[in-house]
Amino acid sequence: MIKKEKKINSQKISQIHTGVLVLENKTIYRGIGIGYQGTATGEVCFNTSLTGYQEIISDPSYAGQIINFTFPHIGNVGTNKEDHESDKIWTKGIILNSEITSPSNYRALANLDTWLKKNKIVGITGLDTRSLTNFIRDKGAPKGTISFSNTGKFNINKLTNLTIKWNGLKNLDLAEKVSTKKNYIWSGLKTWKKESGFIKNKTKSLNVVAIDYGIKKNILRYFSDFNCKVTIVSCKTNAKEILKLKPHGIFLSNGPGDPAATGKYAIGTIKELIKKEMPIFGICLGHQILALTLGAKTKKMKLGHRGANHPVKNLIKNNVEITSQNHGFEIIKESLPKNIEVTHKSLFDNCIEGIRLKNKPVFSVQYHPESNPGPQDSVYLFQEFINNMKKNAKKKRS
Repeated sequence: MIKKEKKINSQKISQIHTGVLVLENKTIYRGIGIGYQGTATGEVCFNTSLTGYQEIISDPSYAGQIINFTFPHIGNVGTNKEDHESDKIWTKGIILNSEITSPSNYRALANLDTWLKKNKIVGITGLDTRSLTNFIRDKGAPKGTISFSNTGKFNINKLTNLTIKWNGLKNLDLAEKVSTKKNYIWSGLKTWKKESGFIKNKTKSLNVVAIDYGIKKNILRYFSDFNCKVTIVSCKTNAKEILKLKPHGIFLSNGPGDPAATGKYAIGTIKELIKKEMPIFGICLGHQILALTLGAKTKKMKLGHRGANHPVKNLIKNNVEITSQNHGFEIIKESLPKNIEVTHKSLFDNCIEGIRLKNKPVFSVQYHPESNPGPQDSVYLFQEFINNMKKNAKKKRS
């Protein structure tokens, strides 16, 4: 049962200013604090998705970031226990335009404000999110500090210093922080269906080992849809330990931070797995680390891609997919070795959205085919990985 929120006079709210956002250039945005009372510093980015705020906030790829939602109606469907993309919330904070309304959805178990408090996420509402989005678009994603206090009193100099002193995401390995500490086997839950909710997969014909750099649960659900048993291992697990699990294929997960920093320990492992002719599929950070393994380089983007409406051209099939994206780093096209083929590109800025190794069953994409939230145009990529694993298993038997 959701407790009814007290209605607060909006004129009174506008005078209180219990929340503040301070950017590294000393720009100050004032609003109303929501969620957890406290202070958090991170990179301020924006997400253009119209739906799926719970899945976005609970995506480990947002570790170290403060999310500015461009869609004004955030919180109107409440929150539930099923739409978490990870067990722990790593997002630093959220920024909203409009006050959170009472939830109206049959699945809602709590309002967003209560959920944010529980997960210790600092939030602020009543901001001109369009102005902030324009700033990010023109100047790039800035460092920022968000703070909420019921007193409405803030030490702006202290918040500014916190912002300036934070080193940012470049050269920062966050995968180690968000990755599982113990190996585990996925419960087998499939993707959610309106008629049945989550049901368990009873058939497990292929064994996938997923290297966890910050994996989303919906990726694991899709593997269950395709009858896979999935063992999730820490991002620092070596190739020898992975091969002991006798996988049919290796999955390189999404995750936060700078791929070059994570690559310092990840590249050696992936090189060994490629030598063993293992089918490999990477998403997001996994895509970037695979590129680094194969000899390419990555760089920090000005503002990144974050939303559920990004058009990507499939260069193999010559068609367009609408995709869900969340990344602030990209592969440098000029650094690609000749044995890598570009399979997808962004129609927003032509950045590389997919690659494959020409002579081995190894491929990856920058975007999120598992969506949650977002379109499902690219689910076929899971099937391609399944096909590669089946071919490889057949080859080994013959």
